[in-house]
Amino acid sequence: MNVRFLVPFLIIVPALEIALFLLSGQLIGIWWTLFFIFFTGVAGAFIAKKQGLKTVEKLKLELRSGQIPQGPIMDSFCILIGGVLILTPGFITDSLGLSLLLPVTRVFWKRKAKQWFRKWIDDSDIIIMR
Repeated sequence: MNVRFLVPFLIIVPALEIALFLLSGQLIGIWWTLFFIFFTGVAGAFIAKKQGLKTVEKLKLELRSGQIPQGPIMDSFCILIGGVLILTPGFITDSLGLSLLLPVTRVFWKRKAKQWFRKWIDDSDIIIMR
């Protein structure tokens, strides 16, 4: 990711989250908004733990069979990022975090991450010697 996109991202996303909190507070009330923030954090932590344990088992299984655990490593990366995002208060970060935690939508993010890593390697001066 280019640094010039990081600063606006760190300013725009929190501003949108605050706007959504205010809108949610007006539409459904402050207590329901606080409940949803708390509920998504607890539920997200539960899902992250469950998915993380499943991924660790897949990792162990592939290592025992002598395979390189490329899939479980990418899953672990997505689960880590998803867990952090879902524990961050906000509806946008919760949605993004949940999409990284659920196996059905994680496929998209794994494909994107592979593309980003490939582009990063291709654009940099990294030399892999064998």
